[in-house]
Parts: sequence; structure tokens; C-alpha cells
Amino acid sequence: MDALADLYAAQPFWIWVALAAALLAVEIMTGSGWLLWAAASAAAVAIATGIGDLTFAMALLVFAALTIVSTLLARRYLPRAVTAQGGDINDNVDRLVGRSAAAVQPFEGRSGRVLIDGKEWPAELEGEGRLDAGEKVEVVGVSGVRLTVRRA
Repeated sequence: MDALADLYAAQPFWIWVALAAALLAVEIMTGSGWLLWAAASAAAVAIATGIGDLTFAMALLVFAALTIVSTLLARRYLPRAVTAQGGDINDNVDRLVGRSAAAVQPFEGRSGRVLIDGKEWPAELEGEGRLDAGEKVEVVGVSGVRLTVRRA
């Protein structure tokens, strides 16, 4: 135990940088969003220990306070920004709603495929009628990976 205390006493800045990097690596692997604020807090504590002479107990207290405050603020204010952009920023399928596309081939019944940005998507025509190859459509909904389209 004395070896860890000696290591922290000699290199507190690098201990906190290592903790920040480890938390960030886990955040990148999981994508949960929760560890991002703890990683940022650890980085801030690293800077604080580099500038000032914080004891381990004080650094731990600052880390805990920054993590709690930053997490609460992020949960309070970030969801509004994400939903204002149209949902989950990582869900590229939902972003297709409102986009224009072209039918790849004539639709059989109401089913076919459309082309958006060089990618083909399975699609279902809203309402009745026939859709010819090359005809322009607009994406009006998404169900799984199947798009709902209507004539543009």
C-alpha cells in the first residue's frame, strides 16, 4: 500500500491522466455517455494537480464533485439538443426521414428498393398505386431498416 501512496505522491498528474484515459477508453468501447463526464473530470483534476498542490483526499473530492455536477448538467441540457436535431445522433436510419430517393426498380405491389446517397434500402410505398424505376420518392417513415416512401 505504501508503494501506491509513494507513486501518487511522486506523480499525481500522470495518475489522473491515466485514469482519464482509461475512463475514456471504456466510454469509447461502450458508448454509454456516462463515463465521458468522469473522464473529463479526471482530466480536470490532472490539470488541477499539475498547477496546484492537491492532496489525494482533496483531488478525490474535486473529482467526485466535478463528475456529479457535469453528469447532472449533461443529462439536464444535452437531451434537448439531441432531440432538437431529430433523435439519436448515432441512428443514421432515422435521419433518412424527409430525404428524397429514387426507386431502383419498379415496385412489386407496394414493395421495392430505393437509392439514397448511393445505398439501396428496402422500401414500402405509402398508399396505393404503381411506382416505376427511377421515379422520385420522399421518405416519410422508418420501421426497422424498411423505409416508408411516397411519391415526391
